Amino acid sequence: MMAGLRLFGQKGFEATSTREIAAEAKANIGSIAYHFGGKEGLRTACAQHIVDTIRGVASAAVGLDDTTPLSQHEAETRILEGVRRMVQFMIAGPEAGDFVQFILRELSSPGGALDTIYQGVFEPVHKRLCQLWAQATGEDAESDQTRLAVFSMIGQVVYFRIGREAVLRRMGWSAYGSEESTRLTAVFTENIRAALNTRRQGRP
Repeated sequence: MMAGLRLFGQKGFEATSTREIAAEAKANIGSIAYHFGGKEGLRTACAQHIVDTIRGVASAAVGLDDTTPLSQHEAETRILEGVRRMVQFMIAGPEAGDFVQFILRELSSPGGALDTIYQGVFEPVHKRLCQLWAQATGEDAESDQTRLAVFSMIGQVVYFRIGREAVLRRMGWSAYGSEESTRLTAVFTENIRAALNTRRQGRP
């Protein structure tokens, strides 16, 4: 499956042949049909693997199904823990590059795989972060302001994955290691705390 995920991300679904996937996986070409029902089934399995992995990270960090009311401080702490784990996974995690490439390909040609990822990850994680943002600021969880603020918060982390090579060159880093991840987490933490404080001060 990981061979398919990697090649779909690199070349796109249509441009990737089952023969290439089998060669990359060092497997028999018939195994794709046997295990996944064909190339489209493999695409769906790749999307579901992304959902399961990211939901596991997000659930541990922000409690996707947790409806317990939190204080402002507790909600802020949960948000910052979520960002810390996002940095560990999205920026420093070895799987993240393949995940991001796959998702970007699916975003460029929306279909069933993107629906799986949106419904399984994008929407529930974003909604949960909006709930935490609302508890941390006193704002409406589903207001345009809150939803856009959360997209912006997620986006700053994702950029450092998408723009990895540019960041490494500009910073003079050879890779994202533990020291670099710590420094990035500190920057994101400062930005998010400043944004939360600004929204709180703007409340009547």
